[in-house]
This record gives sequence, structure tokens and C-alpha cells, in this order.
Amino acid sequence: MELKDRFNQPCLQFTQDQNLIENLWLEIEKKYSEKGRHYHNLEHLENMFSELESVKNKISDFNIISFSVFYHDVIYDASSKSNEEKSAEFAKTRLENLNIEKQSIEIIFNQIIATKAHQKSDDQDTNYLLDADLSILGKDVETYLEYTKKIRKEYSIYPDFLYKPGRKKVLHHFLELENIFKTDYFKEKYEVQARENIEFEISLL
Repeated sequence: MELKDRFNQPCLQFTQDQNLIENLWLEIEKKYSEKGRHYHNLEHLENMFSELESVKNKISDFNIISFSVFYHDVIYDASSKSNEEKSAEFAKTRLENLNIEKQSIEIIFNQIIATKAHQKSDDQDTNYLLDADLSILGKDVETYLEYTKKIRKEYSIYPDFLYKPGRKKVLHHFLELENIFKTDYFKEKYEVQARENIEFEISLL
């Protein structure tokens, strides 16, 4: 399914205003296609949806998680420490226009914030979102190395002597988590490979 259709579907549950939906979609498309987005782009969203498709029957509200996917990296600036907060706020202002109930918007807001620290949540849908977001870590080595190059490009404003220690810190943070992946499905699928990939990357830095 095209990303645009994936966005239209949940929107149509709340509004029939095609212009509004179209404008919201074009804004998302533009944001994720910004110059300098080598990894946090539309392809990242496509990958997340393809991962979530395989656990769709386990997700209690696919509309909500879909909105969280679309907006979780909508604001992305490599030099900022508050991308998740800004993205969550951005999502909130946009989704209010769709007449989505406050409670649902709050869940989406919290799901987006959760992608900052990647700690296990009491909400299982949030855990599936986090796991889909990090699924790249558990791919084959070739795909993983391609991902590391894209991330390096996104942080090209930083010279190696700043980038490498920062990147190592992020990678060690993942290794220190009890589990990188929070759900049984993704843990089984990617945990072992993800840890090997991360250790391999650390050895290269």
C-alpha cells in the first residue's frame, strides 16, 4: 500500500474533508523529504509499516499507531535534542483539526515522546511502535552498515572527533537496555542480530 493511502485511511475515520487530508499529507511528505534526511525519510516510514503489518492483529488501535508513525520524526534536526517533543507537539496541533478525541491525541503524543528514550512501556501498542522504529538495528550486516552511513550523513555537520563519541554513547545506551526490543515478536526476530551489529559498529568507530 502507498504511504499516502496509509495516511488517508485513518484520517477518513475522523473527517471527510479531502482538502484537509490532502494538505496534511503534503506537509508530511515535504517534511520527510527535506534535504539532509538520508535515513529519517519516507523510506523509514515505509519500513516501519511493513514491520507493523506482520503484527497488525496484535495491535489494539492501528489508526492511532499509524498517526504515531507518520508524525514521530516529522521534525528532525540533527543538532537538536528535542525533536521528539517538537514532533509530538506538531502532531497534536495537526490532529486536532481532524476532530480526533483528546484521549487519542494524548496517546499519539505519548507514543511519539516514547521514541526518545526507547524504554519499555505499559502500553503494548507503544512497544510495537518502538520496535518497528528500531527494526533496522536487527537487519543483515550489509543493510545495517548502509543505515550507519545514512546516519553519518545526517550528522555531517559534526566532525569525526565529535560524532564518534556521541554515536558510541547512543550505541552503548542500546546495549545497556535489558532488551532492545520490547515485544516477544521483535525480540525473537531481531535482538541477537541487533546486538551483534551494534558491537560491530562500535568496533569500527
